[in-house]
Amino acid sequence: MPKLKTHKGLKKRIKVGARGKVKRSRAGKGHLLSGKSGKRRAHMRKKAGVSPAFSKIMKRALNLF
Repeated sequence: MPKLKTHKGLKKRIKVGARGKVKRSRAGKGHLLSGKSGKRRAHMRKKAGVSPAFSKIMKRALNLF
């Protein structure tokens, strides 16, 4: 069976912690930020977690299993 390739687009967008937790950036902070409140922008700065079911799919795409 051939080796699986790493999904390069996903690799650039997420980080996997030492315990296997997947963190992602929040959507909506690319442009048009003047119309969004400061509280909303501050919330978007923080990384978000990924559900265990979806993180399994992501790890499979990155060949971490």
